[in-house]
Amino acid sequence: MRRLKDGEDLALTEIMERWQQRIANFIMRFVGNETDAVDLAQETFVRVYESRHRYEPRAAFSTWLFQIATNLSRNHARWRSRHPSVPLEVESDDGMDKTRPEVVSQDSGPCDTMVKKEQANAVRAAIQSLSLEHRTIILLFEYEELSYREIALILKCSEKAVESRFYRARQALKEKLRTQNNINL
Repeated sequence: MRRLKDGEDLALTEIMERWQQRIANFIMRFVGNETDAVDLAQETFVRVYESRHRYEPRAAFSTWLFQIATNLSRNHARWRSRHPSVPLEVESDDGMDKTRPEVVSQDSGPCDTMVKKEQANAVRAAIQSLSLEHRTIILLFEYEELSYREIALILKCSEKAVESRFYRARQALKEKLRTQNNINL
């Protein structure tokens, strides 16, 4: 990032190669739509480039980058809530939703695989139904494996606030899973 700030535009390519997949995955989990996630990931790197002269390394680069991605994702989610649309889902011949990649264990049989897939879909849907605050905390901590300190920097709050919000987010997620899908975590 320092090279980019100093005018070496090709440094952005290196940043994107290193971070693009992780940012896109985070945004995908946040917004739940692959097309929007790709667009928002690209916008994240556009913002990085546009902000290159103002960048100050006060915290880890990843914290700054995830702050940009989080803000874009939250804004997009707010916009979507005011402008709902009906998603077009691609279904295969067997009636299964093919908009998400399948994760199949080599050790499990067809029944186990189906149960795990259903549970993963239920968790994904429950996370999508959380408030923006709760969704953000869950995704940053559980999926991106960021520390409370890093999340506090991204959300501009104290570590204690992150800890408290994370606890409430997990409780909300557990309740949604228990009531909607009869899944216990």
